[in-house]
Amino acid sequence: MDAVALQLLLGRTPGLSAPLLRTVLDRAGALAEGVMGLAALVGERPPLLRSLGLAARTSAWLRAPDAALLEADRRWAEREGIELLDALGALYPPQLSQLEGAPALLYVQGEAACLSRPQLAIVGTRNPTVPGRYTAMEFAMSLAHAGLAITSGLARGIDAAGHEGALSAGGATIAVLGAGLDRIYPPEHAPLAARIAAQGALVSEFPRDSRPRSANFPRRNRIISGLSLGTLVVEAAHHSGSLITARLALEQGRRVFAIPGSIHNPLARGCHALIRSGARLVETTADIFDEIAISVGKQGCSSGGGDADRVTAAARQLDKGSKILLDALGFESASVNTLVERTGIPTQSVASMLLILELVGAVGSQAGGHYVRL
Repeated sequence: MDAVALQLLLGRTPGLSAPLLRTVLDRAGALAEGVMGLAALVGERPPLLRSLGLAARTSAWLRAPDAALLEADRRWAEREGIELLDALGALYPPQLSQLEGAPALLYVQGEAACLSRPQLAIVGTRNPTVPGRYTAMEFAMSLAHAGLAITSGLARGIDAAGHEGALSAGGATIAVLGAGLDRIYPPEHAPLAARIAAQGALVSEFPRDSRPRSANFPRRNRIISGLSLGTLVVEAAHHSGSLITARLALEQGRRVFAIPGSIHNPLARGCHALIRSGARLVETTADIFDEIAISVGKQGCSSGGGDADRVTAAARQLDKGSKILLDALGFESASVNTLVERTGIPTQSVASMLLILELVGAVGSQAGGHYVRL
């Protein structure tokens, strides 16, 4: 078998992590050969393989791998331009290589070198508020502009906003999937995935045809945090899956950052819990760069970037009534009727002013006829 065949074999081998792979090959006296050392184990008797520390299912696969399946994997990888990064090769990301449970093989579509760049993970709820989505995009833009690659999980909500922010800044972004690279999930993010592959990388430890099962996503999360210098959580409920990523980051010895929110916002409770547990409270990107070892320019250490400045400038041009309405809105969502009660301004006028404020980017509309201040 050639090196590609052995990499594809590695990707299909159950129960074989990067550390276990190194240990087994070392015991077999084949570690110096890199992935080619795996050839010494293929076809061996299960008792011998188990004596090297391999589980029964791992030994059974190495004893008799499915040649037709591996050939189909090769054709797919060649057709789609998939790069294979095995844990014994020089291109395997060093940040991930340090972890106890690192995968033995990564499938990558896009620029594999991105995985070795300094990265920051941005994660959060799949159902963010308008300000939460805006905040994730703005932080991603600023961090990407400063030279960090933005890593997330391609999920709806905050994940997608982080990817979009990095892309808008012309920076690199990395999406770690909880399925095979041929199974983009959620399906509606296929166009976003294509843009990420063109300006960064799509990554998975799961082989072709792997479906997005629920058990896959905690495994995906450990790669998101493992690739990154730190993890920034933007809006997360108390039992959010994003907190799993944050917990994994702490276990991996990585920094965890959280953006606080209103005590009335249930999506701020997860972030507040993280802060109480020792996560760094973040108000600007400078708070992040204070904690991670990376050199950035002054321009990269802003809290909102150009869009926020433009909104502030536009707000200065609003008439007195619109400014009163903006003050009455505060930083919580409110309906038109609530704003009428707070200001005494007629309903029709409130509706018109809200439209103007939305056009200049000062407020955003939510489901149910509510508005929030940006």
